[in-house]
Amino acid sequence: MPTKPQMTVLEILNRTKVFFEKKGVPDARLDAEYIICFGLGIKKRMDLYLNFDKPLSEAELDKLRPLVARRASREPLQHIVGDTSFRGHTIKCDTRALVPRPETEELIDMAKERLKDNASPFIVEVGTGTGAIAIACAKEIEGARVLATDISSDALALAKENAEANGLAETLKFAQGDLLDAVTGDAVTTAAGATAAKIDCLIANLPYIPDSEKGKLQPEVDKFDPALALYGGPDGLSLVRKMLQQTEGKLNAGAPILLEIGSEQAEVLQAEAGNYPWLEFEGAHKDFCGNVRFVSYRAK
Repeated sequence: MPTKPQMTVLEILNRTKVFFEKKGVPDARLDAEYIICFGLGIKKRMDLYLNFDKPLSEAELDKLRPLVARRASREPLQHIVGDTSFRGHTIKCDTRALVPRPETEELIDMAKERLKDNASPFIVEVGTGTGAIAIACAKEIEGARVLATDISSDALALAKENAEANGLAETLKFAQGDLLDAVTGDAVTTAAGATAAKIDCLIANLPYIPDSEKGKLQPEVDKFDPALALYGGPDGLSLVRKMLQQTEGKLNAGAPILLEIGSEQAEVLQAEAGNYPWLEFEGAHKDFCGNVRFVSYRAK
């Protein structure tokens, strides 16, 4: 009886791509490549291309099938492979926090530029999630003393795991609480070394999706990201406003506030800038895709 011919890597890749397209998976070909690399233990996508003609054993196919099924159900790729890269730093990802987005990486460049003349800046990140922003600041901004906060104990546990994996278990500090309420005297002393230390840079990527969008987002977000990290009230800005109100007296003069927001929200925040007379609204900033993604303030 003739044996069934084994399918090659390329044949499986093409079949997976078509299957993902039918399921509405964005970037179907790219995700198929990542899934197959992960399932077969291939470290680089280039090595996948070099093995297109390799026949796959039944055991190898058995490894791939559940991974393909998970992505077809729209589970995020980063959850399946277990991590993502944020500015070259490996960040563990799961349902405890949002998957860090590449666009968010630009917040680090904004902070670095504004802190280039500060030898030992005290940086606070509010709503740290996976800890990606805080980790990048701690690793890339020389002399930085970083305090990362979140209201979610689950998110903080994940952030601490990521800090340890990135060699920052002793240097990156964490505090739990609602926005700047978490920045207590004890937390400041632990992170900055002085109870009365004021913030030199405040960074936040807070929930900014309007509540009306619940159930309308991509399944990767709607089904797998924590709602606590997504929705920011009727127009998405409730938490941003609350945090800005809390900043009075907590920042050194000239300290920047860097926020990620929705593309339509910058004009609203600019119009409301007078509500925070101790802050100067600097402006809106676009990401590498050309979309308005950030706003910045400066403490007077």
